[in-house]
Amino acid sequence: MAEPEWTSIFETHATSMSQGDSWCLQFDDSLVPNSPNPYWQQYIKNTGAWFKCTMCGRGWPSNKVMVVFHMQLKNGQGVVKVRRFRQNCKKCNQAPMEKPSITPDNINILMENLVEKIRIKCYNENLDRGSRPFQRLDVNNPHEPTHCEACMNGICTQENRM
Repeated sequence: MAEPEWTSIFETHATSMSQGDSWCLQFDDSLVPNSPNPYWQQYIKNTGAWFKCTMCGRGWPSNKVMVVFHMQLKNGQGVVKVRRFRQNCKKCNQAPMEKPSITPDNINILMENLVEKIRIKCYNENLDRGSRPFQRLDVNNPHEPTHCEACMNGICTQENRM
């Protein structure tokens, strides 16, 4: 799903934060997991998505698609930076890393969980709900760590650590 749809879904969920602050979503493929800038908070979550190889056209589903969020609230302005980790085709030699295609339902779930984390980490709210699980895809093959950018960065199994 394209970035404007992510932004629209985020803005819809961000209205539930009634503190009057303004929040925006920015995509940043240079975010480094577990190294947020000073005064920034981190949230890591996985979801399900489809990938499509731009070399051969092969598509594959994955339930190990990591998304890293870094967020900060300063002077009434909140910023969330997001990085969606990529995978590449196991059939093609030197295949490029492909961005995930995440369904609107799973983006909604990601944004709902993200806003809850913002409320906990930036507003110190005491919320005792667990994260809503994503809609799993029917995956017939095992996860391929050598084709997963999140595995290469050592975060593929770090969901909910921060």
